[in-house]
Amino acid sequence: MIRRKDGIHVDVGGATGTVVADARSAVGDVNIVSHAHADHTFRRTPDAVCCSATTAALVEARTGTAVEFTDSLPGIELLPAGHVAGSRAALIEGVGGHDRSVLYTGDFSTRDRAYLSGFDPVPADVLVMETTYGDPAYRFPAQSDLEAEIRDWLADNDDPLFLFGYSLGRAQKLQKLAREATNRPIVASDSVLTVNDAIEAATGVAFDAEPLRTDDLDGDEIIVLPANQARSDWVADLVERVGGLKAGFSGWAVDDSFLYRGGYDVTFPLTDHCDFDELLTVVEAVDPETVYTHHGFDETFAAHLQKRGYDARPLLAGQRTLSEFA
Repeated sequence: MIRRKDGIHVDVGGATGTVVADARSAVGDVNIVSHAHADHTFRRTPDAVCCSATTAALVEARTGTAVEFTDSLPGIELLPAGHVAGSRAALIEGVGGHDRSVLYTGDFSTRDRAYLSGFDPVPADVLVMETTYGDPAYRFPAQSDLEAEIRDWLADNDDPLFLFGYSLGRAQKLQKLAREATNRPIVASDSVLTVNDAIEAATGVAFDAEPLRTDDLDGDEIIVLPANQARSDWVADLVERVGGLKAGFSGWAVDDSFLYRGGYDVTFPLTDHCDFDELLTVVEAVDPETVYTHHGFDETFAAHLQKRGYDARPLLAGQRTLSEFA
């Protein structure tokens, strides 16, 4: 039995019992946290979770709550997912008391980026995968070409530059790209610096951003901010006061509407997820009997897989068993 409600639930049976992955409140016999983004972590952490040490450190840094964790359990193997620092996929063995396996990807990317290596898929009988960009419209440039374009833009513009990306993930990669492109000062919001510090402590990867002081800008800074601040009044006032340019970074930048929604001057499709073709490549590498998709273009991607001969279907919220699909 696999179901999606609050997180993804896999009834393994035997000593393992029920595995619950990326829930906010639901608790199973084993509780997996794939990575430290807020929508994948518990509001109230169970007694113990299965995650990487880096994810545990990031959750504690971002929430102030210490996490009791293990990164190794019988029948469950955590695999680097390439999404953000500490992110893990989970290979669950012995499902249903049989020699069957379920690969739960969590959020993932197969691209090598900055200090992250891309996800290396492994064979499994059942694949449960996120499909954020599971539509053919979402095909991204090669990573090297995209990063070169971003570095050129950073180097060619002398204005104060405001770069917007998630505090955990995109923001750190933007700092690395900015330092590769220029020697200008890099400053960041407190939420970004908190994540920087946790990653530095857990992995040794270093960032050199300084705290943002809005009343003490010299005009040559590169300012890294959370994506959810792009439309805030204080940012609009600050950009206008210093004559800055706003840049947004997301896979959604493939669609022109992303530029207008964020009020950006320029956008780039820099993302921590796979594009459509990369999702297909992962399915081919895993070679599963069954694929369950969730998040984003789950129905669209499942339909494409069906045309290719796969037993694929979206894992819709509220379904309880593998047979309860319309």
